[in-house]
Amino acid sequence: MLKARTVRKPTNVEEKPSFDENTFGLEYPHRLNVYDRPPAFDVTLEEFETAALDRLRVLAEIESSAVRGRSWEETKSVTGAHCKKYLPLHSSSAKYIDRDAERRKDILGHFVLRLAFSRSDELRRRFLKAELTLFKVRYDDSDMAEREAFSESRNFNWVKVDDEEKKVIRSQLFSVYSGPKATREALFKQETYLKVRWTRVPDLVSHRKVFLKGGWAYVPSREQSSIIFQEFESHLEQALLLTAKSLPRLDEDTRLDPILTNLSKGFLAGVASGWNDDQIDKDHITADMIDSLSKHFPLCMQHLHFKLTKDRHLPHFGRLQYGLFLKVLGLPIDEAIAFWRRSFSKITDDEFNKKYKYNIRHSYGLEGRKANYSALSCSQILIPSNKDSNWVCPYKHFAHENLSTALAARYQLAGTDLSEVMATVKAGHPHVACTRVFEITHAAQGIKKGEGIGGGESVTHPNQYAAVSIELEKASSGTKSEAMVVG
Repeated sequence: MLKARTVRKPTNVEEKPSFDENTFGLEYPHRLNVYDRPPAFDVTLEEFETAALDRLRVLAEIESSAVRGRSWEETKSVTGAHCKKYLPLHSSSAKYIDRDAERRKDILGHFVLRLAFSRSDELRRRFLKAELTLFKVRYDDSDMAEREAFSESRNFNWVKVDDEEKKVIRSQLFSVYSGPKATREALFKQETYLKVRWTRVPDLVSHRKVFLKGGWAYVPSREQSSIIFQEFESHLEQALLLTAKSLPRLDEDTRLDPILTNLSKGFLAGVASGWNDDQIDKDHITADMIDSLSKHFPLCMQHLHFKLTKDRHLPHFGRLQYGLFLKVLGLPIDEAIAFWRRSFSKITDDEFNKKYKYNIRHSYGLEGRKANYSALSCSQILIPSNKDSNWVCPYKHFAHENLSTALAARYQLAGTDLSEVMATVKAGHPHVACTRVFEITHAAQGIKKGEGIGGGESVTHPNQYAAVSIELEKASSGTKSEAMVVG
């Protein structure tokens, strides 16, 4: 069991007591959180890692949305779907939901990732940006009562403008509004204002949405969120720097360091794979089917299949990567041996049995430790633990000219589509490029730009890519067959 250390709350943070029948009895009364109270409850190593991985899946998709240029509404929709799947956080008014359990997981995941991503300037920057977006999505999805309860629970150091001061500067405040005079009059009449130092709302100042006087910005209540977002960003930025200074002490804990290292690697790769072979209903395939099925493979596996077909051989790590992929795809052990024996046609049966058959059986858990090995995820392929040139993600490790040629040859990409994918690769987002290729090559099955492999989700695993592609073809063929029968 791990026990999170209790850290004294910063002196500049003040919480105000409030009563709400929806939050009465809750340990964590607010869905919105600036994470200034570290978790002080016991957790297992499994809970520690699971909370962080589930949150990482959400943050990775937020990054993907930014790279893909999704609109705010699209980003909200995709992030909301991922939160519902991996990180549900119901409102305080929700009934028959263990809201404290959800909020404990949310807090734990945030602080674990804070530890993992305080290790470099790049990680801190990316974590801060993704967390801020997540907070904005949750704020937008909260109702007015929940927002007000959260605002009243904290001291945001703003000053409410009274009616008398509002009358004195009425003309200046009124000038900020646009539209017909009657509409502006109605808006102004019901508006309340807050005063903060103008440096706290630079976005509102730059867009001329506030009146400035004596170093103060007069912020209408409808723009109050800008103050809250700035407070969240400022607080987290400072907290990440403080965490970075404390990291050397964590290196002594051999239980946590490997977990934190893997989390940071996954975030650098832009992928957090939550996919596993239990998530699909797969049919057994035979060795003879692999050539025809290869059209459904992502480029990394198509590359290995092409090399194996051309050279009649693959080096060790190439065999490991491709063999586990085929195993999870549904290739049973007897068919796997037949496939590899046929592929290695330049050697004798005796040489194959001595050098390769044991390793194939080992990967299926039939030899050695008899472990059931999983296929490699995108994060493992993007940041390999070896120097073998066959263990690669083409979108990250190929020369740009070679990648462009491969995309044109394997997927017939050209023109705007090819340019868009290559631009994403050059910007350093290989998983987004792979996801975009999936969308382009499955447009005939109804996949649209931005939908990814479904619901806006990005590719995080080669088997995930292949499984969804195969299922889409089955569904499309079924629809065509039904149409023919009806006709």
